[in-house]
Amino acid sequence: MENIGAKLRAMREKWGLTLREVEERSERLAQQWGEPSYAISASWLVRVEHGGRRLSGEKLIVLGAVYGISADELLAFCPHGTNNPPDFDEVSGPNTTLLLTRGPLEEHARRWLPDSVATGPIPEQTMLLPREDHVPSRYRRGIVGRRDKTMDPMIRPGTIVLVDRQRRAIAHRREWTNDFDRPIYFLLTHAGFVCTWCELDKEREWLTSDPYPLSYVTPERWRYPKEVDVYGTVSVILQRLAGPN
Repeated sequence: MENIGAKLRAMREKWGLTLREVEERSERLAQQWGEPSYAISASWLVRVEHGGRRLSGEKLIVLGAVYGISADELLAFCPHGTNNPPDFDEVSGPNTTLLLTRGPLEEHARRWLPDSVATGPIPEQTMLLPREDHVPSRYRRGIVGRRDKTMDPMIRPGTIVLVDRQRRAIAHRREWTNDFDRPIYFLLTHAGFVCTWCELDKEREWLTSDPYPLSYVTPERWRYPKEVDVYGTVSVILQRLAGPN
């Protein structure tokens, strides 16, 4: 354990990360993955680095994600670890772009971005996708349909969206400064779902869609909340840039 602890400390120092920075990054990962136990405290890590604490497989995966390497490569530090080389070139830092070929990061990516996202058919209407166990309960995934060109070409038909159900309030104009900061909403109307920018009037009686300027889609207006429901705010998009061959 002393050997792997010293190597973990050397790796952290090579990346130029403080104990507190590793703690902050692990907390963000724990929040993103919906697993509070993935968080690593600075005090725990310093004991690991000095050989005073055991390192679980769970924490090994988190450190691998923070340092930008696979858990398999971390296991190679152990006296009885594998001698197999990693499946990607040595990285220069934790922010390096990687081609995922195996290991926990690749498995995590496949759960959120299955192959069917790029090859599956695009539905006619914008719709919700079936709920999956690995998606935290506050989120639902949807797909933008062929007929929903409201945000095209910024968000094209076939795009997978992750909708935050806990963010349903319409933001005021002062809360965003440009198109990339402006919230995108997943609305449920009598005609079905629509993915769009929108505005609520001062009296909070009418909700109006605000399509992307290049879409040439006509804005729609609904009596709020009788004729429309703000299902949630889009927090992540997985956009298809090319259709299946």
